[in-house]
Amino acid sequence: MKRFLLALTFLLLASPAWAGFDEGVAAHNRGDYAAALREFLPLAQQGHANAQYNLGIMYGNGQGVPQDYAEAVKWYRLAAAQGHARAQYNLGGMYANGRGVPQDYGEAVKWYHLAAAQGEPHAQSDLGVIYDDGRGVPRDYVQAHMWCNLAASRLSPGKDRDTAVENRDIVARKMTPAQLAEAQRLAREWKPKPGK
Repeated sequence: MKRFLLALTFLLLASPAWAGFDEGVAAHNRGDYAAALREFLPLAQQGHANAQYNLGIMYGNGQGVPQDYAEAVKWYRLAAAQGHARAQYNLGGMYANGRGVPQDYGEAVKWYHLAAAQGEPHAQSDLGVIYDDGRGVPRDYVQAHMWCNLAASRLSPGKDRDTAVENRDIVARKMTPAQLAEAQRLAREWKPKPGK
């Protein structure tokens, strides 16, 4: 009985936070960025990873706040440290493009890897391109193909998926049959890992 009451207490305490978050998402979706900021900011300051991620989006795009890449990086980093895959992906993008931080492909690869390992398909696609180009990592066609292949299988039909397929096929033309077989085997055996 004590465990039940303790669980119920935690659930009731958490409910207002999620309600505020849901209200923030609804406000953001209707373009009421001031209301979204009012909902997200206190939650983000309390460590709510999804609110932190959304603040990163808002600062990165200048939605309801002046565009501030350094502030976006701050919020992405906080959410990413909690294993938030999209925040990890976006933080990798900030490093890859030098937005709010000095351009650093090694850091970009680190964050893309964390997101890709959880199954974030955009991170997988970008990681494939990075391995193909050898930016921040030694050029590795097996890794490039594997990540592009995974992205192509996970992305919804559309431009992003088409790009992943095209990149996978470009890399495949550079590979030996043995390399291609290894990349396909790795993609078949790949399993997502929980966030960290």
